[in-house]
Amino acid sequence: MRSDPPRSAYWRGVRDGAPFLLVVTPFAMLFGVVATEAGLNVVEAMGFSIVVIAGAAQFAALQLLVDNAPTVVVLASSLAINLRMAMYSASLTPHIGAAPLWQRILAAYFMVDQTYACSIAAYETHPDWTIPQKIAYFFGTVTPICPMWYAMTLAGALIGSAMPAGLALDFAVPITFIALIAPMLRTAAHKVAALVSVALALVLAGLPYNLGLMLAALGGMMSGAQVELWMERRGTWT
Repeated sequence: MRSDPPRSAYWRGVRDGAPFLLVVTPFAMLFGVVATEAGLNVVEAMGFSIVVIAGAAQFAALQLLVDNAPTVVVLASSLAINLRMAMYSASLTPHIGAAPLWQRILAAYFMVDQTYACSIAAYETHPDWTIPQKIAYFFGTVTPICPMWYAMTLAGALIGSAMPAGLALDFAVPITFIALIAPMLRTAAHKVAALVSVALALVLAGLPYNLGLMLAALGGMMSGAQVELWMERRGTWT
């Protein structure tokens, strides 16, 4: 696809990102509803989604605020949950690290689980793409996902407590992350990291202030890194 214009890569990104609307829509609406039920007004709920733009961290931070957790715990928990973004950035740097600064700044802001998952898969499938094509594809994935996140957060915040109790939007949270993670468990290191983090999260679920989640994330990363080192020494990548 090297000879194709970046526009083609952009529309490919739009098509690849569009299916995530099925989970982004209820996920964002649920946050808007929960935020207003927790006491935030519409402007505050929207500010939360626009500034943070990270669903899992937003839900965690909101719950901790409702529980009157110390500010440092709220920040630490949110940072721990979003630590994966640093790994996403490192993974994308070989592909778009030479793009103009303003494009990298925008890409950093709009990098969420869905845009990263689509982009890294496309870059690996099309190693001959130029940087303009890769950037165009990335922003193509952003186009259906991020505006809908804002719009549905607003809708949920406006609906607020009027949302019917039987409308279970919370199904979107686990489905989103299962859909993102499952296709990416390609190596033994990935699988071990996932299993260890899940096991630790279950065992440590009783700890206050989401400390169990932070420890589970740390344990998963450490175990995955250790498996990678062991496999590198053996020279048997899977």
